[in-house]
Amino acid sequence: METNETRGGWWGRVWSMYYDGFRSMTIGKWLWVIILTKLAVLFLVFRLFFFPNLLERDYSTDEERADAVRTHLIGGEE
Repeated sequence: METNETRGGWWGRVWSMYYDGFRSMTIGKWLWVIILTKLAVLFLVFRLFFFPNLLERDYSTDEERADAVRTHLIGGEE
């Protein structure tokens, strides 16, 4: 009869370790929630303010955007 530790080989043991560890956490769960919330907010702020959609702003159609990307990739006008 297989025990929980031998089922699934190496990956099963790794999964079991993390699953049991996170299940028994108390304060750690809240810390992970805070960390993931902070990362989500940071990425949303970076996306909105630091990485604007220049192609959509500067070109009106998909064909113009494709031509602009193609031109810049092959080292055309800068």
